[in-house]
Amino acid sequence: MRVLALIFSIFLSSVSFSQTFPNKPIRLVVGYPPGGSGDFTTRIIADELGRELGVTVVVENKPGAGGSIASEFVAKSPADGYTLLNQGNHAINRSLYKDLAYDDKDFIPISRVANGATVLVVNNSTPFQNLKDLIAFAKANPGKLFNASAGFGSAPQIAACAFEAVAGIKVTSVQFKGGGPAALSLLAGDTQMMFATSPTVMGFVKSGRMRPLVISMRNASPSIPGIPGADEAGLAGFESTFWFGLYAPAGTPMEIVRRLHAAAVKGLSRPETRDKVASQGMDALPSASPEAFASEIRAEAPGIERAIKACGGKVE
Repeated sequence: MRVLALIFSIFLSSVSFSQTFPNKPIRLVVGYPPGGSGDFTTRIIADELGRELGVTVVVENKPGAGGSIASEFVAKSPADGYTLLNQGNHAINRSLYKDLAYDDKDFIPISRVANGATVLVVNNSTPFQNLKDLIAFAKANPGKLFNASAGFGSAPQIAACAFEAVAGIKVTSVQFKGGGPAALSLLAGDTQMMFATSPTVMGFVKSGRMRPLVISMRNASPSIPGIPGADEAGLAGFESTFWFGLYAPAGTPMEIVRRLHAAAVKGLSRPETRDKVASQGMDALPSASPEAFASEIRAEAPGIERAIKACGGKVE
């Protein structure tokens, strides 16, 4: 009887705790510095969660190791819903880093926040007027086309790997510490092509300093207007998107997870919020449920792992 009474007491306290959530500020951790897509989506969803839940949601940047530092921090945080993570698929870092101090089992997926595509741009001095021109040159000159990469594990790097595989070409990728330095290399003419997140290069595209050839989606996107999708550009089957999503530490009560999911969905469904996300070349795309988000993560992991392996990406 004592054991039953103890279990019932724990159950009641858990229910009571979930019903009062949240009653203090929430910390939302992101593994990237201010200014990029990761930080942008974090601040957007922080504002929306705060609006819907009636508490302050504080963004905390913990950059380094492709988001691994932030992921490990949240994985080891109390499972009470007050420390959350905004990150992509953990399969990326699992493929890149030999010894991670966390795994998928250390998190409960809550909801995707936003989905985006990268843009393939070339230096204006190149003769490539469209994607077919670039692919023809690369096939005739294996390894002689230099690609500026934002670094192993980045969305642009994964897109470049997928592009090589689908197009049947081989380029020489030069790794930089982020999209900014990679873009400067392209502008200087040290490299001839690069995949980049929309905010990194669209300013240069609009000012005529870079030439866009395709976005890394099969169809054109209204969030990145004026640039064809892969099917239209002549490379059927090419697609490499990236996303950021919310996670809670494993053990967080599902009542709290569902409360957070509902707040995220409601906030991301607001027209004003969708417009803000679209202004950065992304689409607000909340998951149907935490379970659906978890299923999507598992389904795409093998493809990510294959793409990174094909490019020889590894960080010791």
